[in-house]
Amino acid sequence: MSLSFRLVYVPGVMPDKWVRVWNERQPDVPLNLTQAPAQPAHGMLLDGEADAGLVRLPVDRTVLSAIPLYTEQTVVVVPKDHLVTAADSVTVEDLADDIVLHPLDDVLDWETLPGRPALERPATTADAIELVAAGIGVLVVPLSLARLHHRKDLTHRPLEDAPASSVGLAWPEAATTDLVEDFIGIVRGRTVNSTRGRRPQPAQEQQAKQGRNRSAQGDAARRRQPSAGASGRGRRGTGGGAGGGTAKNPRRGKPRRRS
Repeated sequence: MSLSFRLVYVPGVMPDKWVRVWNERQPDVPLNLTQAPAQPAHGMLLDGEADAGLVRLPVDRTVLSAIPLYTEQTVVVVPKDHLVTAADSVTVEDLADDIVLHPLDDVLDWETLPGRPALERPATTADAIELVAAGIGVLVVPLSLARLHHRKDLTHRPLEDAPASSVGLAWPEAATTDLVEDFIGIVRGRTVNSTRGRRPQPAQEQQAKQGRNRSAQGDAARRRQPSAGASGRGRRGTGGGAGGGTAKNPRRGKPRRRS
């Protein structure tokens, strides 16, 4: 079985930049991408169907490890002729008279739902968007989902005092493999030379070893070479006095007395 890395991601998350870095650093390990809604994505990690996931937080921390990445702005999606479009931002109270759609795949953790409930909950966020376009209600979602389901006849405004959705990198705690560590390094922005980043490939390891050998040889050669001070002292020892004459005979002693 060929080695690969399986990454699941939820709608609204854009993994392209991390995938591009992975392909540059791990050309021999294909990265297989799968998009899944929030809860099924968690299930894929728990069932071993994915090595890691870019998912909506929180996750079950008793079995999954997770690194928070960012928190999204929450917006309300409305028709372009809706009254709230006159404001730069909207509060939950501004939606009191509106039907606020609450799809079954909603990723926001509401304590109290805003506005008036619809007769039925849409099955998906995509279905809710169609209802908003039909003038049946409004929809509150993270900004990335509003952009994902963008339509020319709809717009959105930031919603204050609303719960927010965070995105994180998660993986099975019992399966923290080398490839998972590599992807963690990429997501956290570590460089290829980081000690906690990607493991060097065999060719890189050989180049690094050769570089260390050359450095060690250079250091040894510099240690064997006499210093400038030592060389100068040697020359002064073999030369004459200040005038540069020939050296005196070191064996010459006192003159003998004539008999």
